[in-house]
Amino acid sequence: MHIDLGMLMDGERLGGEEGGEAVEEENAPDESVSPEEVDVLQEIVAVIESAAQLGDYRRTQRKECYNLVRRLKLLLPLIEEIRDLDDAISETGIKSLWNLKKAISLAKRLLKICNEGSKIYLALETEVVKVKFHKVYERLTQALDALPYDQFGISDEVNEQMQLMIMQLRRARRRTDTQDIELAMDLMVVFSKNDDRNADSAIVERLAKKLDLHTPEDLKNETLAVRKIVKERGGLTTESIQQIIDLLNKFKQIAGVEVTNILEEPTMPYKMLEKLPSLVIPHEFLCPITLEIMTDPVIVASGQTYERESIQKWLDSNHRTCPKTRQTLAHLSLAPNYALKNLILQWCGKNNFQLPEKHVLVEPDNSFPEQREEIQSLIEVLSFGQLEDQRKAVIKIRMLSKENPENRILIAESLGIPPLVHLLSYPDSKIQEHAVTALLNLSIDEANKKSIAKEGAIPAIIDILRKGTTEARENSAACLFSLSMVDENKITVGLSNGIPPLVELLQDGTIRGKKDAATALFNLSLNQMNKVRAIEAGIVPPLLQLLKDRNLGMVDEALSILLLLASHPSGRQEIGQLSFIETLVEFIKDGTPKNKECATSVLLELGSNNSNFLLSALQFGVYEHLIEIARSGTSRAQRKANSVQQLMRKYEQIP
Repeated sequence: MHIDLGMLMDGERLGGEEGGEAVEEENAPDESVSPEEVDVLQEIVAVIESAAQLGDYRRTQRKECYNLVRRLKLLLPLIEEIRDLDDAISETGIKSLWNLKKAISLAKRLLKICNEGSKIYLALETEVVKVKFHKVYERLTQALDALPYDQFGISDEVNEQMQLMIMQLRRARRRTDTQDIELAMDLMVVFSKNDDRNADSAIVERLAKKLDLHTPEDLKNETLAVRKIVKERGGLTTESIQQIIDLLNKFKQIAGVEVTNILEEPTMPYKMLEKLPSLVIPHEFLCPITLEIMTDPVIVASGQTYERESIQKWLDSNHRTCPKTRQTLAHLSLAPNYALKNLILQWCGKNNFQLPEKHVLVEPDNSFPEQREEIQSLIEVLSFGQLEDQRKAVIKIRMLSKENPENRILIAESLGIPPLVHLLSYPDSKIQEHAVTALLNLSIDEANKKSIAKEGAIPAIIDILRKGTTEARENSAACLFSLSMVDENKITVGLSNGIPPLVELLQDGTIRGKKDAATALFNLSLNQMNKVRAIEAGIVPPLLQLLKDRNLGMVDEALSILLLLASHPSGRQEIGQLSFIETLVEFIKDGTPKNKECATSVLLELGSNNSNFLLSALQFGVYEHLIEIARSGTSRAQRKANSVQQLMRKYEQIP
């Protein structure tokens, strides 16, 4: 997900011109003091040591942070050798060391953000934060490249170490890892307004555990971090900020923590609700969209009841279906549900429960006349300009669409989607690549998903998926995943023969390509007919290959897709071979906790429809491993393992 990172915590922008200047100004030496008089080496060591003490980074950036800290520590031998230099350091040398110190300070700021920032925010922004890491790597590379190693008298050993680090930093800048697929899927589902699964408390609970936001102390710190984001935004609340607040409130409800108004109650004491049985809010009092108790319940044409504010937002986003039943609404009128409201008020009075006061959120000002004018000018070039001008314009649109939600709205409002779709068929591979990537960025906006599909983009995207450059194929797969969050788009992709090229990318693509294809195929296979299309396209062999090649790190993705396919008769027939059952048992026996959870889920799905699969698994010794998982596996794995054992008893295959 590429929701705008915007104003990072502490009001800092990293990697852009604003952030770069801010960092350099803060860390530059006082102009009244000559560089020779400043102990820059001591400052470099101090910054590295303080960065190394941060630790405890957010889960979504933890690996990247530890790698960066490790590289910073490798600079210490270099600094020690420069300190031991007998000759005075030249002005050029001092200047190069100051540039190194600035790059290290930039790295420390990013580490601090990943140490203190909002966990939800950083999870949403994994891709954008990755760009910030790449910018830090670039600055470090430039600074290390510019050091006069000969002048400093650096030993061959340390010199070789520095050259190796420069090479590793350059490689890290090119790396494009795909984020945790389950985390990405859970976030997509929770924030998808077109899917009633966002009311699934199990998904919210799993997200809370993944993000370490399930204790009162965790939630207190996250509340402070989110409040800081809102404060730095100058009081403006964008859609992404509201999504973060809504999800944080859901985490609080699950943990039994009082839900307070983050925007209006900065000094409100943080306290736990009294966990009395009478305080469990009846399910029918909760809005299906927000999972919050309703204060103004209204009935829509389908007969379902929602909180007025939530359903109005849904309708204002050009949705014409009931979020829960998915029925097309005969009309958009909202009728107050007085009976339910009275019941809620009676329950609140009886249980001394205070209904939350509804706050009016300040909508962001999307006018931005200068930005709008620039975007309209670029779109005009896309439509009528010369080839070279079009190429420059589509690159600029691609970058603008990645920056923030406001730009994505402005581009759509300025009728930028039709010319971008037209460029998908342009006989220039780079223009195609930039156009499909721009559409991928635009598709993050819920309303844009339908607009892009209405313009006929899906067949053209599929064509690029077949014939485009490597990056274009990968971004086409990611774009199809994003568009397929809308159910009718899942059908369109399937009918447009989009699944076979995704299967081909899954089999023959780069690691990033395989992951993008897996993510798209997972989402598309939620549609029953697409399961058949995927099986006919030959999806099972590459999935089984992913299970064999554990070094790719895609076992969970493969098992998740196989779980969906196993719910279809032709899927069970295709995958239910003895060798596959043996592989499942191997993962149940010695896989990671997540591997065990996924493998047990697949076995349960297969065994629920055919007891022969359970018999085969028993022959491979699965029972003792199920007992172990039921005792010490993840909570979901424990439930699945217990269900498998119950099935085995039902079929009288175990005592």
